[in-house]
Amino acid sequence: MSDHQHDAVSGEHRTGMERVGTMGEDPGFARRMWHQLEPVHAPFWYGPEMLKEAADLGFPVHSRWPSYFAWRAAPLGEASAALVSAAFYSFSPRMVAEHIPAAWAVAPARRVLAGRLRAVDRMYRTMLGDRITDPGLAEAARLARAAAEAAGTAGRPLAAANAALPWPDEPHLALWQAIGVLREHRGDGHIAALLTAELDPCEALVSFAAVGAAPQETFASRGWTAEEWAAARDRLAARGLLDAAGAATERGRALREEVERRTDDLAYGPWRALGTERAERLAELVMPLLVAALESGVLPTANTLGIGRIPAPAR
Repeated sequence: MSDHQHDAVSGEHRTGMERVGTMGEDPGFARRMWHQLEPVHAPFWYGPEMLKEAADLGFPVHSRWPSYFAWRAAPLGEASAALVSAAFYSFSPRMVAEHIPAAWAVAPARRVLAGRLRAVDRMYRTMLGDRITDPGLAEAARLARAAAEAAGTAGRPLAAANAALPWPDEPHLALWQAIGVLREHRGDGHIAALLTAELDPCEALVSFAAVGAAPQETFASRGWTAEEWAAARDRLAARGLLDAAGAATERGRALREEVERRTDDLAYGPWRALGTERAERLAELVMPLLVAALESGVLPTANTLGIGRIPAPAR
């Protein structure tokens, strides 16, 4: 689960109407909930509504990256490249510096934040049509907000920044924002897990590719050069984590499994607080949005998260 948990999930992700699983004392429940909620949030980062709003704000839209860094970093305020690199972790600092702080000269953070809610509003109205007023959506927003408000933010800068934003009144916007808090909470914990495993930003991606989470080409969007990727692979091989062909050794797979398990542990708090019944109710209520998102065609089939390749753990 590299890239600080941040990229879209594959349209091949299968959900159906299955229950996410009884929680009890089951930190893996956090991963199963993330698998359910991530596709509901992720279309923003790829959809035409985001690109239109980015263009209206003055960002180049030849690729999604100029506005991506602004959309995601804006809760931090007009942050420096060094701060954004630290918080996003797996992007090359050189790539971050191409877009930050230049983004704030295009539009200050307050305008970016208002713009992303306008884009989310259009996105969900397109996906749901008349169902945007369904009472179930309001209930889902209340449950997701309760989980988000239970998420501890100490030592989690992106989660804290998103949690400090005002809550929108409209249920569909509050739902998107709540999932945003939860995904950044999980992502901040993932960075802690990577640091504990002594995997630097490039090594985090190389090691994840090595266990088959996605092809190496998929991770090229993070801005590391071929030389930097090869150097990271050599460092991992010297630790016995990769073999001569660049595939994960048994030790390398065990380390990545430990990273994912620790990430689940650190993401479990909001779901423990919400409780099994309400969490499963949330998963049920977001199903129409989940299906609409997966059928929208905007989510890429290859992703850096490993969803569909790194399964949610069985109970």
